[in-house]
Amino acid sequence: MMDAERIFVDTNVLLACSDGSRGTHEDSLRFLQKAAGGDCRLFACGQVFREYLVVATRPIAENGIGLTPNESYENSQTFRKVIQVLDETSDTLTELIKIVKKYELKGKRIHDANLVAVMRTYGLNHLKTWNPKDFRPFSKLVLV
Repeated sequence: MMDAERIFVDTNVLLACSDGSRGTHEDSLRFLQKAAGGDCRLFACGQVFREYLVVATRPIAENGIGLTPNESYENSQTFRKVIQVLDETSDTLTELIKIVKKYELKGKRIHDANLVAVMRTYGLNHLKTWNPKDFRPFSKLVLV
C-alpha cells in the first residue's frame, strides 16, 4: 500500500463524526466511509481514543458533545472497525522525548508531539486533522 493511503487520524476527526453541529461533520463521515471502502488504511493510538471519550462524554456546556458513556462506547467500537490502533512503545517514548527537545515544546503541545512520535515509530507521514496549525512545525508530516 502506498504511503499516501496510510493515514493517521487525529481526535478531532472522530469528534466531528459524532457531532452533527460541527462544520467538518459531513467531511469526516465521508473520510471514514472512504476507509471502510478500502480506499485507504487508517491508524490511531490509544491517546486519540482517550481524548475522544473525554470530549464526547463531557457536557456541551463544558465544550463537550454530551454523549452518554454507552453512546461514546458504541461510537468507539464503530471507529475501531476502520481504524487500526497502534501501541505506544518504548521507541515511541524515545521519539517523543527527541521531538520535545528539538522543538522545545511545553504543556499541551506535548499531546500533539506524542501523536507525531507514534506516527514516526510506525513509519506514517500522513495525518488527517482539522487543526493543521497544531502540526505544521513538525517536519516530514503531510497533512491530509
